[in-house]
Amino acid sequence: MQYIGIKKEEWDNTLEQLLLSYTIFANVENEFGLDYELIRQEDIERISYNRPKPVTSLKSFFLPVRENVTSEIIEEKPRIILGIPNCDIEGLSLLDEIYLDNEFSDFYYRRRRENTLLISTDCTSIKEHCHCLSYNIHPYSSGTADIAAINLDGTIILRVLTRKGEDFIKKIQLETTTVDDTIIVAVESSHQATETLLADANYGLPDYKKTGQQIQESKADIWQKYSSRCVSCGACVTICPTCSCFLLIDKPGFEKVKQMDGCQYPGFERVAGGEDALFELHNRFKNRYLCKYVWKPKKFGSIACTGCGRCIEACIGQINKNEIFIEMVK
Repeated sequence: MQYIGIKKEEWDNTLEQLLLSYTIFANVENEFGLDYELIRQEDIERISYNRPKPVTSLKSFFLPVRENVTSEIIEEKPRIILGIPNCDIEGLSLLDEIYLDNEFSDFYYRRRRENTLLISTDCTSIKEHCHCLSYNIHPYSSGTADIAAINLDGTIILRVLTRKGEDFIKKIQLETTTVDDTIIVAVESSHQATETLLADANYGLPDYKKTGQQIQESKADIWQKYSSRCVSCGACVTICPTCSCFLLIDKPGFEKVKQMDGCQYPGFERVAGGEDALFELHNRFKNRYLCKYVWKPKKFGSIACTGCGRCIEACIGQINKNEIFIEMVK
């Protein structure tokens, strides 16, 4: 792994130059919290590093809520997404497995992936519902992202993780500072400190495999109890970095529109004859967790819940899935 150090001022100047040839999105703090914004020159100093986590998941950059998949492709500038937490990076690993499948590759998704440079950020703090480590996901990237960044006392330390990242670094010719063992130790110490915070905050939460087992063995009563507050708004599936169900809608003129869908919406499994296996709310509610912790792990190599906690934060009914899983193992 290659480490590169660059003074924050030089890095900001580099980003300013990159705006000439790239579209850049980065995490910016505003009155509503932390989220991605389209970066202009005057926004560069506002970019936030090492803070979890943007309101919007990375998924939205690759899977639009609605798109015409028969329309002409518009050529766009290459883009950089800066400040991605590793929970979203790991979520993208699953989407890659689904949409970059050798037999059924999604052309639109592939073009977006190839056109995007991913720069993740190491989390040096946690939010209330962060629980990535419980599922063996670290609060820092070691793969899938092209480059990882951490701001240490005014110096941006970059870890180059992929060939695409290497090519990018060579292309922009950074004026770098020396990265010695002391700095590497400081980066690793920061990683360990964040992991300690996560471990302490999520004591008692079962791991990913144990959670799947508990869901399979659970009775209907626990799902009826927690789903009683569910209003089927679909916020959990919409904001989740790995949920990716969609409808393909036929339109006049042989157009086809891909519309994101969600298993928490009434009628999600209703068929033409009117039958609906998920008509009852508690079955629909349980279905989401069966998908995430049982079915997808059997089909894919990447896990389907990365512990970001956004579904808990977005829930109108204030349903905390972690409370469900902790109750199951008692």
